[in-house]
Amino acid sequence: MNVTTYVRGGFIAFAVAASLTVAGCGADSEPKTSQKPTATTQPSQQSAPTQVEQTSEAPAEPLLVAKGRKGVELRVESVERDTGGFLTIKGRLANPTGSSVVLPGEMRGNETEVVKHGLSLGGATLVDSSAKKRYYVLRDTDGRPLTTTGLDSLGPGKSTAVFMQFPAPPATTTEVSFQLPTFEPATLKLS
Repeated sequence: MNVTTYVRGGFIAFAVAASLTVAGCGADSEPKTSQKPTATTQPSQQSAPTQVEQTSEAPAEPLLVAKGRKGVELRVESVERDTGGFLTIKGRLANPTGSSVVLPGEMRGNETEVVKHGLSLGGATLVDSSAKKRYYVLRDTDGRPLTTTGLDSLGPGKSTAVFMQFPAPPATTTEVSFQLPTFEPATLKLS
């Protein structure tokens, strides 16, 4: 009886997977045959400039370089407003010096909930001086910061990808002061 149930369950899972694959194939072939509608032209026009902007800005020149202790730098490469009301900052924490650097624990801030989850960028804030508001890195229900964690040191000339997620400032806010403990404050432009 267990074998029959297992075989039926496997057959059902296979049938569902096959139907999703076939449905996906049908969706892909439809836009290829109908090239005249403007609906297929508009997404490609919208995605092309975004790709060009990311390619030309991110690798060549970061949006922001915040200088920290012992020569450590935080290079912000992208700032994205998510549809859920979040602002995600992505970049690289870099050590351009010729020697290894132990990252300072102060970067995580001093909130008890954040500190107990190890070294992170949990102390980062965004300050909107025109609205007189400060935005802190978001936390999950267990108090873990929604940012890169497990940071400890960087070797000479090394870097690591990092991210931080904040509540998004209003769409009318075009720039904020980015602050991370042990780093110089820097102005960050929002799109």
